[in-house]
Amino acid sequence: MEHRTKDTKSSIPGNPRASVNRVTGLSKDFMANAISISNPAQERAIAWGKQAAIVIGASLFVALCARVTIPLPFTPVPLTLQNFGVLVVGFMLGSRRGFAALALYLAEGAAGLPVFNPHGLGGVAQILGPTGGYLMAYPFVAGLAGFIFERGRRTFASAAFGGFLAEVLLFAFGLGWLAIYTGSIAQAYRFGLYRFLFAEIIKIFLAAGVAARWKRIVKA
Repeated sequence: MEHRTKDTKSSIPGNPRASVNRVTGLSKDFMANAISISNPAQERAIAWGKQAAIVIGASLFVALCARVTIPLPFTPVPLTLQNFGVLVVGFMLGSRRGFAALALYLAEGAAGLPVFNPHGLGGVAQILGPTGGYLMAYPFVAGLAGFIFERGRRTFASAAFGGFLAEVLLFAFGLGWLAIYTGSIAQAYRFGLYRFLFAEIIKIFLAAGVAARWKRIVKA
């Protein structure tokens, strides 16, 4: 009888307790609907934020590699770790994000940020200088390396093969630009190819080893 009395009281029109319960229930329903509606948008924003952070971090990684540069007295093209960084970014991020990261890297350098090798002119002048062909090729080099690696078996061999083709593309850009800059194809080859071949092979193997090792860690 006592339980029935309480139910009866809670159902009486104008009962403050019943009104509060109804308002509370409506509020909970509204909040649940709002959360369910906003969750997809929040998830997309978080996902885009993570991807942006990865791309920015990759561009800064290449900038860090650019600090490891040895100027050579017989050529305007320095020996640098930049190419290694470009290959690693392409392997790790894939074709699209790798391309985006290196496009951002060029934009950062063009804006005057100290991301290029420290022995150059900096800014747009460095992009238009003797090493400009190599710099302008970087987004395509990272994109090609990532494209080949992400569509292969993701082994050391596939990474090395992708790195080799990406380096061919890099030197095609770089030597073509040098030939225009110097007015001589032979001079371009002397300045930008012969003395760098051994170092570039080492960079390809190192970048391929890093990529293959990372993929094994991720799978484990």
